[in-house]
Amino acid sequence: MEEFLRSCRRTVQENADKNGPGLHIVLGNEACDVDSMVSALAFAYFLFKTAGGDSLVLPLLNVRQSELALRSDNLFLLRQTGLSPQLLLFRDQLDLRALHRAGRLRLTLVDHNVLSSSDSDLEGAVVEVIDHHQLERKLPPTCPVTVETVGSCATLVTERIIQKAPQILDQQLAQLLYAAVVLDCVNMAPAAGKVTPKDSQYVAALETRFPALPPRGALFQALQNAKFDVSGLNLEQMLVKDMKAVSGSLNIAVPVLYITLEEFLQRADLEAELSAFCQKSGFDLLLLMTISFTESKDPIRELAVFSHSASCREQVSRYLEQARNPALSLSPVSCPHPHISAYQQGNALASRKKLLPLVKDFLRECDGDVCLRDAEDESAVPPTPMNSLVDGCPLDEGLPRITAEDLQDKFRQMESADP
Repeated sequence: MEEFLRSCRRTVQENADKNGPGLHIVLGNEACDVDSMVSALAFAYFLFKTAGGDSLVLPLLNVRQSELALRSDNLFLLRQTGLSPQLLLFRDQLDLRALHRAGRLRLTLVDHNVLSSSDSDLEGAVVEVIDHHQLERKLPPTCPVTVETVGSCATLVTERIIQKAPQILDQQLAQLLYAAVVLDCVNMAPAAGKVTPKDSQYVAALETRFPALPPRGALFQALQNAKFDVSGLNLEQMLVKDMKAVSGSLNIAVPVLYITLEEFLQRADLEAELSAFCQKSGFDLLLLMTISFTESKDPIRELAVFSHSASCREQVSRYLEQARNPALSLSPVSCPHPHISAYQQGNALASRKKLLPLVKDFLRECDGDVCLRDAEDESAVPPTPMNSLVDGCPLDEGLPRITAEDLQDKFRQMESADP
């Protein structure tokens, strides 16, 4: 794996010319969690070892290089497996649009099946999809699609490798895949509601082939400790550490926070910092999911809905309260902040993976760009801006693009209209 990654960096350096050979990029999702990172690395390595053709295969992490520092569990796993972060390729190190314009780009998507709206112009380059989320797109018959709602995308990558090229597995690659599945499936505990029979099958296959893999429980706990380490992070870093977003009539970010809701709500200047983050990033509403664990390691999930628009906040909150597929079993809790609605989530098995489809369903049910406007503020919800963190829905055709100045005006209007 290490030599493969070194060759990838050389490939980028040696093929910057617009007339160079085609590049086959294996691209993870914009959260760039352990599962996304490992799936991109492992599947690119599989293609490198097995695929012919004229394209050079590269794994690409779908974040800027500077953002990897926020993903402490990713860094922990790289150190544990002896891979230097300096060997990896990041989104700000490769111009995918230039490659696409030159007819040199082929894209395989792992751990997601829809490009963000800001990348929608790259759709024509997608040649394969491997994902464990709900399928959100129709692809041409010529594009292979592997979508199965297992606990971890790395399970599907492991399956492909064991079925097609088991000889490429070594201790390092096995440990990367093993760690991703064990972490995503919450130590393979059925009570967490993530693991499926296929996840268990391929974890057992890796354990049989590589008995020197670290003990499952110890590995999970070490990764969890690293993942939950938010010491030294400011609020913006905590939000983007593990965040996905969806857009439609609203631009909604869904960060996962690795602290209790009580701790989060006690932060000084919380609303001011959330407001600044929304204004900077172009979000209308934040749907914050906190996760912590009981002494018996059972997950505790809580939700907070933040928006300066009372109408936005109330309608999103009401929709989630009434949701039935899945039912979140939300119970309101006291909150000292007027622009935040806070909840305990009775259904602790409903992770963000299950929450996101609810948010997307809500946006689809909205009546264009007027669905969630405050009656007293006709400009409360502008057309959704292009945003590199948006996951999924394309912009409505024909809506005007907005500028940074428009966003600033919007938030000033919201603050004056809804104190």
